Amino acid sequence: MTAFAGWENFYVIVGSSAGALIGLQFVVITLIADMPIAEGGAQASSAFATPTIIHFGAVLLLSAILSAPWHGVASATALWGLLGLSGIIYEIIVARRMRVQTVYAPEFEDWLFHALLPFIAYGTLAGSAYAARSYVREALFGVGAATLLLLFIGIHNAWDAVTYHVFIQRRRQTESKRRFTE
Repeated sequence: MTAFAGWENFYVIVGSSAGALIGLQFVVITLIADMPIAEGGAQASSAFATPTIIHFGAVLLLSAILSAPWHGVASATALWGLLGLSGIIYEIIVARRMRVQTVYAPEFEDWLFHALLPFIAYGTLAGSAYAARSYVREALFGVGAATLLLLFIGIHNAWDAVTYHVFIQRRRQTESKRRFTE
């Protein structure tokens, strides 16, 4: 019995959820594609929209890695550790992008869900990879926690983006049209 036994259902559920949410994110982006893009919109997208897809993709990748029929933990540990380190580097880039984009002034909640919590999740992955050398069972719970955190961050950020576009951007677009017709 491998160290991964008992985790199959967890990763089937989480991985399937991440895959479905990636698809929904693409549908939503397609539906709002006809809305006018503010100057600097590409910068804002790389700071706020792209990371959401990356987090869902990381969850999907982790689910695939930890559902594979490994004979030991070393290869899986190396892969999830590499993903954790890559995620840390990516989060530093995201935080920089959030600072330099000019379309939207990030609030505390934005910094929390787009920079700090993902950084913690990816750091937990990297730390769990190191801890797995001595404490495999505990490390797997760390990976599970990081995976769920990334999934919930993605859900929060996707919802936040949709509500921003529907309630803020659409209202601005309607007000702008009204002023133009008057």
